[in-house]
Amino acid sequence: MDFELMINSFPKLLNATLITLKLLSVSLLIGLFIGLIFAILRLNRNIIINKFAYCYSYVFRGTPLLVQIFIIYFGLGQIESLRSSYLWIILKEPYWCAIIAFALNTGAYTSEILRSAFQTIKPGIIEAGKSLGISSKIIFYKIQIPVAIRQSLPAYGNEIILMLKGTSLASTVTLMDLTGVAKYIISTTFKPIEVFVVAGSIYLFLTFCIHNLIQFLEKKYRY
Repeated sequence: MDFELMINSFPKLLNATLITLKLLSVSLLIGLFIGLIFAILRLNRNIIINKFAYCYSYVFRGTPLLVQIFIIYFGLGQIESLRSSYLWIILKEPYWCAIIAFALNTGAYTSEILRSAFQTIKPGIIEAGKSLGISSKIIFYKIQIPVAIRQSLPAYGNEIILMLKGTSLASTVTLMDLTGVAKYIISTTFKPIEVFVVAGSIYLFLTFCIHNLIQFLEKKYRY
């Protein structure tokens, strides 16, 4: 083991971790918004709206994230109308293509997590709110959404960890995230074990932090 290489590569990999965290945080934020919208659509009694939301969830949960990234980054660029539109300003950048792919993917999983959480809310809670004269909108925003988020924390914590590991695929579209920089160092040193041990340790530490944060939130909002 080349410990000198491991020590020297650590600062570079640590800097690249900032890109990974940016990808993760922006994707999760957009994905949470998308997931909430589609969770509400999945609960809609209109069969067309319900099936539309179901198809979105089914497609993005049923296909590999890597394929989704390639379709958005390489596939959309082959459409002439897109290349000549204002959307090309965003779609030509690998960073935003990765964000779009990650957000749509995590949004699909988040929609199912929130949908199941909404369905576990006891009807008595909603009826109690209505008996106090609270409007349905206030009940939904002030009661149902907070309760659903609290109940979905364990499952959503797993989704965050999976999304963290999924960001490593951003390196396939030339982004120099944690995995991308690790690959670059390996291409110049030809020592994959040492570099990937350091990179893997950083991923493990981030997973440890996320896991403990979710556990803290679970205990705090348990009752």
